[in-house]
Amino acid sequence: MSEKVGVKELSPIDIYMQLPKTNCKKCGLENCMAFATKLVNREIALELCKPLVEEKQYTKAYEKLWDLLKPPVKEVTIGVGDKAVKIGGKLVMYRHELTLHNPTPIAIDVTDGMSEEEVVLRAKKTEGFSYIYIGKELKLNMVAVRSTSNDPEKFKATVKKVVENTQLPLVLCSFHPEVIEAGLMAAPKARPLIYAATKDNWKDMAELALMYNCPLAVFAPNDLKLLRSLVKTLTEYGVKDLVLDPGTFPNEGLSDTVSNFTMLRRLACRKGDDLLGFPLIGTPITAWLERSDFPEVNMWNEAYLASMLITRYADILIMHSAEGWVLLPTTILRQNIYTDPRKPVAVEPGVKTFGKPDENSPVLMTTNFALTFYTVASDVESAGVNCYLVVVDTEGLAVDSSVAGRKLTSDKIAETLKESKIEEKVKHRKLIIPGKAARLSGEIQELSGWEVLVGPRDSSEIPKFLQEKWL
Repeated sequence: MSEKVGVKELSPIDIYMQLPKTNCKKCGLENCMAFATKLVNREIALELCKPLVEEKQYTKAYEKLWDLLKPPVKEVTIGVGDKAVKIGGKLVMYRHELTLHNPTPIAIDVTDGMSEEEVVLRAKKTEGFSYIYIGKELKLNMVAVRSTSNDPEKFKATVKKVVENTQLPLVLCSFHPEVIEAGLMAAPKARPLIYAATKDNWKDMAELALMYNCPLAVFAPNDLKLLRSLVKTLTEYGVKDLVLDPGTFPNEGLSDTVSNFTMLRRLACRKGDDLLGFPLIGTPITAWLERSDFPEVNMWNEAYLASMLITRYADILIMHSAEGWVLLPTTILRQNIYTDPRKPVAVEPGVKTFGKPDENSPVLMTTNFALTFYTVASDVESAGVNCYLVVVDTEGLAVDSSVAGRKLTSDKIAETLKESKIEEKVKHRKLIIPGKAARLSGEIQELSGWEVLVGPRDSSEIPKFLQEKWL
């Protein structure tokens, strides 16, 4: 497989040299160099430079900048409207290099061999999946309609039933073009992902993708040379939105799976191979190909396979298990990977109210690290405690880290108490601080005038602490 010369890393100077250099401030920044720096870090859109967009003299510069800044992995949209998902668009291989965008959508499958009731139930269950994790709602994103009958009419009826019961984007799965065409006829404007083109059916699948303006998956199991050749053929044929599937192999094939996904992403991001610069699709559903007397074994295999694929560059997944214990760790892992590693996940500081507190209710304190805050909030809410919670801005650090790093100080706590005007809500002057901030208690008391009670080190013990210590 041929490789291009490695992709050159951009510097702000590379971008600055193509900008108008007028320092007009229309982008909201002080000068063009500041704009260039943010562009390199992908913190701002190129279109915010008004002269580039509006003045003809900068047309060539705009085109060159767009080419310089385009991601090595193309962004592909599946679906239409508010529920549409974007996949790919990756600029780097690793999240510590730059924040990853477009979290991996997860599609749950239905088949045309299922009853109408089961199809509707699974579609609605997929759309209704919801879990709040550190203030973010975790959701499933798509429905994959698979043809197990190879009957165009049965597939068409199943697609129609799914479309009637959910607005989620679709993946239409069959290697038979006539089956896919029947499914597309049931959802002609839905822009589903067609899965999949192979060396045997690529021309018919390409025709369908062009006719219905749909993205097309390309399947070449464990054969990257064939995959690249198919991509070259399809792009020359006119299909621009492709998704690559090198095959997902469970158990003994896991090493091949990881190796193929890694190699494809490396060739795109490190070597600049445009033919391989497309989103990758993983199919943890293949874990169900291994027969087992216990479905829980297949579920477990699918769960770890999904997690492995998310960490190894899969831009979209197709799964079968709809059980919460399979999906929850997968969606949480996805959420953690697709956060900005340069910015701790934080909540807004200030006073939060739990239950129906009054002037005699306790006042607790914590930091604005999201995981800390939502853990405390969950423990307080589940115990039915009526209280006020003063959240101190520690730049998103946990209690012990912020104390050690001088982000949580007695001065800051005293200042937060004053700015929050919590004294207007209660008639007492008692503040309960986390046990891990115990060493600050004396200084807080001196600076704020509040009596400080050192609470438990673990928020799960707050209800018991209040029963014993709060009068």
